[in-house]
Amino acid sequence: MSDHGWVTTSPPAGAGDCIAAQAAGVFTTDEMRAALPANGNNTADKKPEAPPGWVAATPYDYNAYADSGAHEWESNAAKYEFDGETGDVGPEFPDLEIELFGEPGTRAKEGIDFSKIASIELFQEGPARVNPIASFQDAGLHPVMLKNVELAGYRNPTPIQRYCLPAIHLGYDVIGIAQTGSGKTAAYLIPILNKLMGKAKKLAAPRPNPATYQPGIDPPVRAEPLVVIVCPTRELAVQIFNEARKFCYRTMLRPCVVYGGGSYKDQAAQLQKGCDVLVASPGRLVHFMNDPRILTLRRVRYMVIDEADEMLDQDWKDDLDKIMSGGEGNINYMLFSATFPKGARELAKTHLAETHVRLRVGRAGSSHENIKQNIIYVDPSMKKQALIDLIRSLPPTRTIIFVNSKRTAEEVDDYLYNLGMPCTSMHSDRTQKEREASMRGFRSGKWPILIATGVSARGIDVRNVMHVINYDLPSMDHGGIEEYTHRIGRTGRIGHRGLASSFYSDRDEPIASVLTRTLIETNQEVPDFLQSYIPEGASATNLKFEADSDFEDEAAGTGGGDAGAGEGGWGADTDQNAGGDTGVGGDGWGSGHANGNGDGWGAVASNSAEVDAATSSNW
Repeated sequence: MSDHGWVTTSPPAGAGDCIAAQAAGVFTTDEMRAALPANGNNTADKKPEAPPGWVAATPYDYNAYADSGAHEWESNAAKYEFDGETGDVGPEFPDLEIELFGEPGTRAKEGIDFSKIASIELFQEGPARVNPIASFQDAGLHPVMLKNVELAGYRNPTPIQRYCLPAIHLGYDVIGIAQTGSGKTAAYLIPILNKLMGKAKKLAAPRPNPATYQPGIDPPVRAEPLVVIVCPTRELAVQIFNEARKFCYRTMLRPCVVYGGGSYKDQAAQLQKGCDVLVASPGRLVHFMNDPRILTLRRVRYMVIDEADEMLDQDWKDDLDKIMSGGEGNINYMLFSATFPKGARELAKTHLAETHVRLRVGRAGSSHENIKQNIIYVDPSMKKQALIDLIRSLPPTRTIIFVNSKRTAEEVDDYLYNLGMPCTSMHSDRTQKEREASMRGFRSGKWPILIATGVSARGIDVRNVMHVINYDLPSMDHGGIEEYTHRIGRTGRIGHRGLASSFYSDRDEPIASVLTRTLIETNQEVPDFLQSYIPEGASATNLKFEADSDFEDEAAGTGGGDAGAGEGGWGADTDQNAGGDTGVGGDGWGSGHANGNGDGWGAVASNSAEVDAATSSNW
């Protein structure tokens, strides 16, 4: 019996041809047709039966989704509440502790290959530098926060956590460019909440006593959060909220979450009981900000923009500007992102202090070696059969299948369900009730196969996702290699190993070159059909990734000189008259000289050696 609740099995008989082809990296039409099971096409009147080792396939209960009283919104999830009469921290609640952190013995976040995460090179850049911590015990955490870290299963800080904790503790604004799965949510939650512990009574707005509060009788209060965390998707907002619930345990701090599609009435009711830590999607946050009787940001001390690179479209700009300008007084800003394009840099220039800490873990937008990446050539007409053969060729395990359209998500969901696979799907056309039910079923193992579009699954962090399948590779017009990195990053998180399988056809030729470079960068095997895209000569050792570059600035001559030789140089200021090389080589974040000032975004400091900070800033 596996840890998901279903038995692991050997591959089924009859799939041998496809398994062999998969191991070789190629599925051909003839091989897959030969491997088709005799009863491969279930008729509509047959009840789907789960293949050996999988839980039974169960249909959606659409009647439950239509019943307004049958759904418990994620925003109403239990959180630690006490009357505050016992001081700055409260007593333990064992039942809630198990709900938040899980049963003892199941709480470890860190995988057996954590050393590969811990050894990833981290660069400090910009005018301010901090000394990293070696352990959570060295971070100056309040004993209750340190206990919460232990309960959450964190044993050793990841690279982004080693630098982010002291940076926030010292009061710096922070930019963090970190690989997906690197632990950045905890990197900002732990130090921010720790800084507020013991200060809640002084800083927080008045609120009703939860021990005596009676809804509809006691007057509601206005939410005046001390921390606002903004992220692009509903599922990511709920995920961050669940992490905040853990780290707020036994503190005076009360977390809330608001997101589109959920019950406005329920979310307003939660806010009107008081809110210190607010996690939100932009649209719903602005909606509440427009009603100052319910919410105001005048007390905000910390504002975090998570997955900033996903909120740079023009459609989001007005909302983001309103949110980041909504606070009063001295606010610490944090921007976290897997990539850091021009729009994110402009956002940082506008709102962050000039003296800030800028951290980059590995190459911006890169992946890591804990994820084994298989690229499989599949004729588009045989994708569905290739998918079921691939699933059946491996032991049953929690799996995410990414597609590029809502229609394909529905088709793949129906196909797998009719073959008896326990699956669910999630995309933007599903109601929020359906999306939350899908995520609950996926987390619990009721539906261990999730079919999702890339946008709807942004930032999902579910334990024991062992396999990610790119049924469709992302197009270069919609995310490209950054989207690919986000997707495969749903597995192999915080030191765990994972498998990412991607179906490739001639239609995916635009992404072939950068995909090949990504495989080389992470020491993966390059299949025969991508061998022609392997760079030669100097390019083979100095891999270029166009996504890190700002070609618009380079084309316009900004900086007056080479910007990383076309490799992601951030460019010098537009008013520079004679810029030298800015970070020549690498990805343009190096210690090159801009206009002779010795800055060019500052020198680089890694885990192994600190370098003196530049004395001036291009900002």
